[in-house]
Amino acid sequence: MNNPKWRGIFPAVTTKFKENEDLDHAAMEKHFDFQISSGVHGLLTCGSLGEASTLSFEEKLAVTQTALNVADKRLPVLVNVSETRTANAVRFVEQAAKMGVQGFMVMPSVLYAADAREAKDNLRTIAKAAQLPIMVYNNPVAYKVDLTPADFIDLADCEQIVAIKESTDNIRRITDLRNAVGTRYQLFMGVDDLSFEGLAVGADGLLAGL
Repeated sequence: MNNPKWRGIFPAVTTKFKENEDLDHAAMEKHFDFQISSGVHGLLTCGSLGEASTLSFEEKLAVTQTALNVADKRLPVLVNVSETRTANAVRFVEQAAKMGVQGFMVMPSVLYAADAREAKDNLRTIAKAAQLPIMVYNNPVAYKVDLTPADFIDLADCEQIVAIKESTDNIRRITDLRNAVGTRYQLFMGVDDLSFEGLAVGADGLLAGL
């Protein structure tokens, strides 16, 4: 698999709803187009602050389709994967891949704090099913699962894993990752108020909601 070399600003775009809590696709189309016209380098749908773990399977795919329609292959569209069961994550990435997404951001289950072995097994299983580039979302502050530089050395043989969204709240981790894995992965800063610091020490991009 060729590494897509994702770089730049990838906003975690918000999902729009009507007052009755139905998805508002017209508002999302306007918002996605605004982001693209403003010069972002990629889109991430159904981010980790609620949408991916609370929307239904069908709703997440519907948001994905809207983003793909608006992007029209002008830039990569990534979809966040947040499921409590690996089998559900596999089903989701298989369906989204058929729709034409360019990749996924994968986070651990938000209900159970896995150890590193479980988290890596989960990633490998999802990667095998997706057969598309994957960014790993590492956020031990919020999700209590920390994949260290040593863990990413271990995952380096999984060709689908091409990037890391680093959100440990410790700017030293970017340097530690570079020292441990070189340029094997693209590194994205995921903490909004460390954006400048992350890019200054060599991150390839920013993936955040702000």
